[in-house]
Amino acid sequence: MVQRTGNEINFAGLIAENGADVTTMSKPKKEHKMNETEQLSSRRSFFTLIWIGLGFVAFIEFIGIVTAFILPRKKRAKTGHFGAIIDVGTVDKFPKESVTAFIRGKFYLCRLKDGGFLAVSRQCTHLGCTVPWSDKEKKFVCPCHASAFDITGEVISPPAPRALDIYHLYIENNIVKVDTGRRVKRSGFHTDQVVYNKKA
Repeated sequence: MVQRTGNEINFAGLIAENGADVTTMSKPKKEHKMNETEQLSSRRSFFTLIWIGLGFVAFIEFIGIVTAFILPRKKRAKTGHFGAIIDVGTVDKFPKESVTAFIRGKFYLCRLKDGGFLAVSRQCTHLGCTVPWSDKEKKFVCPCHASAFDITGEVISPPAPRALDIYHLYIENNIVKVDTGRRVKRSGFHTDQVVYNKKA
């Protein structure tokens, strides 16, 4: 029966009389709340995965940048050009006390009186001007400030502060080879810098 208390109706009694389950009627609200919670959780998981993915990509990029900075890749120079190993010719091609310019290699191949070889840089150690060889005077003379160097690249007249740089040179199967990727700075000339043909 429906019980009235003033103007109020006791719906609980009415539901009980009709055999309805109060607990059952309240379930849809709970399920609705659970669905909202699951959707919210699913969205959070989705955004979390996105952030993890972006973080991973950023980490890979960072590793790549660090690796490139620590281990820079050396560009491979074309054969016969500056930065590469240049085969300049056979030992017999160069007479003693001769200086041969290699424009592409940016060096002079100097063969000394005793038959030894030096690959001398064409760049003055004063301000970097290109230094020509004077066959008449038998020395290198800088056109910028008149620095002079002998056939070994040793300074014989300032203002150049030190000897001309040299490049790594070796003789293989009677072929003289100059590695223009390996430039050596030096304060002066030493006999151990000279390369000789072992078969000579």
